[in-house]
Amino acid sequence: MKISSNQGSRLALTTLLLSAALLVYLSGMLAADPESTAGSGAWCREDFNGDGKVLITDVIALLLAARDNPLEPAVDYNRDGKYTVGDAVEMLLNILGRRLTPLEVVVEPVQTDDFLLNPLRGFESKHCFNDWIGRGVPRHPLCGTAQFRWYWDELEPQDGNIRFGMIDSMIARAVENGQKINIRVMCQNGVQHVPQWLRDAGAGGSYYSDGGGWQPDYGDPVFLERHERLVKALAGRYDGHPAVDFVDIGSIGRWGEWHSSETGLNMPTDSIQKIIIDFYLDNFEETPLIALIGDDFAMQYQVENGTGWRADCLGDMGGFSSGWNHMEDFYQQALDASGANEVWKHAPVVFETCWTIQYWYDRHWDLDYILSEALRWHVSIMNNGNEPVPEAWWPAVQEFEKKMGYRFVLRKLKHPSFAEAGDTLSCELLWENRGVAPCYLSHPLAYELRPAAGDTSWVVEDPRADITGWLPGEFEIHSGVVLPEEIPPGEYELGLALLDPADRKPRIRLAVEGRDTDGWYRLSRLRVR
Repeated sequence: MKISSNQGSRLALTTLLLSAALLVYLSGMLAADPESTAGSGAWCREDFNGDGKVLITDVIALLLAARDNPLEPAVDYNRDGKYTVGDAVEMLLNILGRRLTPLEVVVEPVQTDDFLLNPLRGFESKHCFNDWIGRGVPRHPLCGTAQFRWYWDELEPQDGNIRFGMIDSMIARAVENGQKINIRVMCQNGVQHVPQWLRDAGAGGSYYSDGGGWQPDYGDPVFLERHERLVKALAGRYDGHPAVDFVDIGSIGRWGEWHSSETGLNMPTDSIQKIIIDFYLDNFEETPLIALIGDDFAMQYQVENGTGWRADCLGDMGGFSSGWNHMEDFYQQALDASGANEVWKHAPVVFETCWTIQYWYDRHWDLDYILSEALRWHVSIMNNGNEPVPEAWWPAVQEFEKKMGYRFVLRKLKHPSFAEAGDTLSCELLWENRGVAPCYLSHPLAYELRPAAGDTSWVVEDPRADITGWLPGEFEIHSGVVLPEEIPPGEYELGLALLDPADRKPRIRLAVEGRDTDGWYRLSRLRVR
């Protein structure tokens, strides 16, 4: 058999390296070196023969494998796309210099189809909580948010005496039920709902044409001054509050819904509407704000200034008129007119059912069409007035609930098998958001290292991860966290979680297996040296 000069050179170099490696091995340079062993399992890429140790025999194994099959990817140690004797030389030098390269650990969590109770998404209870829903309403999903709409005279019965205690008690009950709240201020419907002290101070208004209700003069200086004070006080206490999901820009119209239908009275002018809108925009800087869909000026002005939008009659297919309905003749047209079609990417979309889902069922309205349109408009939250879902439609509503807002699936987690205390642990994560919207409130991405023995765990947050930009679909996150200098060497369970921004405990549930009772998804292991 004829051997080419290249083959001969490669054979000679291989023979030389084998001889050198064998000489080093026989001299015992590494035999007693505890730092060069990987312990249990193949922790290092230098453990070529897979015996759980890193010794000179791994260089010999690489050389022998390369002699038999130089095209085998495993022998390309330096990952330059081809094998040369330089691969064996580099491995040998790294072992001698203790520059061991961690193996890449790849974890692919199992996806689940579970219901997930998470903040700022899913169904919303109205002036009640999940304990009431769970006990008294059959076929109704648990709710991530509780809606509270308060009339001004309820909130501030005496001049300057705002009932913060009432609001705080509702927040406390919401938290007990795994919920947050949203807040809306209302000034009219039926009987007078501005405080009597405001009228005594000279604020004007008019009775409805039927003599029943009373509408304030929204442009009255007394009204504006006192109402700005109210909104500013609410923002001072609740803007950025960890248990407040969002705030409706209410204040104007029946139920704070920006209309004066059936009153015989006119809405305030655009200039007055802008003044009241600015009360909210100027004071709520962290908590998401929601504008009612409809009025061309008001909605456009609000969404241009960063608010989300809501609609209070989802599902109407002709309940008001046989020739007109909200679903086909109003919502999309209003979004087009106000330029609000992309608002969902940065602020929530909230719906309230027109009547209830049972009402749709009784009139044989098209459930699939209604729900698919809500998803097309990127709904995050829906209020069904605490009413049960018809049994025949319950499975479809359950599936719809899983698509509302965000639903995060961790598809893949990659990380090195070991890391040094004080160094950066780099992870690659492949996520999928299977919902129709992002999460609009920041929740830190964090890792927990829990030792195999002992109660002390170490939590490190990734300051660069911003889940508010996790739009629907698949996306990769390159995450890096610095391990504490003082973390002891050893083997650790590696956990992952999205934390509550207030108490820094795991908050958002993921659609994967592996969640422990404390909320951490313990998915892998890491050795710290």
